[in-house]
Amino acid sequence: MHWLADFLAAVGVVLNGIPQGIMAMTLGFAVFPTTFSFAFASAVNGVFGSVAPISFQAESLALTGNLGETPRERTSIIFGGSLVMAVIGVTGTLTKIVAILGNGIMAGMMAGVGIMLAKIAVDMARKERISGLSSIGIAVLSYLVTKDLVWTIVLSVIGSSLIAVFGTHYRADLPEHVVERRLRFLKPVFSLKVVRGALSLACLNVGANISYGLITGQMTGIKPNPVNLNLLTGTQAFADMGTSLLGGAPVETIISATASAPEPVIAGIMMMLMMAVILLLGWLPKIGRYVPASSIAGFLLILGAVVIFPENAATAMQGNDNVIAALTLVITAIIDPFAGLMTGAILKFGLPLIGLGV
Repeated sequence: MHWLADFLAAVGVVLNGIPQGIMAMTLGFAVFPTTFSFAFASAVNGVFGSVAPISFQAESLALTGNLGETPRERTSIIFGGSLVMAVIGVTGTLTKIVAILGNGIMAGMMAGVGIMLAKIAVDMARKERISGLSSIGIAVLSYLVTKDLVWTIVLSVIGSSLIAVFGTHYRADLPEHVVERRLRFLKPVFSLKVVRGALSLACLNVGANISYGLITGQMTGIKPNPVNLNLLTGTQAFADMGTSLLGGAPVETIISATASAPEPVIAGIMMMLMMAVILLLGWLPKIGRYVPASSIAGFLLILGAVVIFPENAATAMQGNDNVIAALTLVITAIIDPFAGLMTGAILKFGLPLIGLGV
């Protein structure tokens, strides 16, 4: 009966990914080209036996939507960030970056991202009060009862969408480029905002790939940890690089319940192939017309304020560089992850040069 357990685990992660895929559409990303990201990653995982799948990730979507104003700026940020991550993955420097900066600074950056997500959730609720506030209310209650992110996102998205559809007769008219089942080349634009956004996204992915990737590996119960972080980084980078040029949505590292399945590699591949079929057949845009963008607000608030922030903030405050980590946290939350990480690096290596310690 292993196959049934693998299948159910894959379905659970697909249910978790669908609302975030809808979020990607509301930000102007085309979902049809993203089919190839899932197909590519499933092939890589099959060849190399990787247990860590990739999917839509709320953190990267929220950050990209916050840093870019137009779909073209956002896809350019994704493309630039994927170039940076490709270099990191191919050269195997991911773990070296963390070793140089230290866990405290990296955790401070991730904790700052948690605050950013919570703020984005509140802003969503302010713009669309009925669906946004109902999403937050349902998400808080769901998480208090279940302590499960999958149930939290499913119940809050479905519940707030039903309230919007039946309460306010909500129905979105998604842009043509989002729903069409064809490929369009989208030339990247270059600007200071795009460069900053790409570097910020890369900083977020450095932290997420290490933390989420290792957590997924731990869930398998296999020792030593079976996740190859460099392979995971390269897979995610090349998947994003190709689809971003076609206006597609980014797919990133996630904490995946498929890792706890009897056959974690097979379960992860099944999940990604299911997502590929959903996107290929155009089912996601049909669902997305009835799901407001703010329906994800509750999940973002719980993810940022309850899941990401406390654990990473605690880690950041434990080390010798706790003051620098705290400043990294604050700068990340106020500006962006790149500014936060650069602040931490400058303080850590710059202060000793002038005879100061923190």
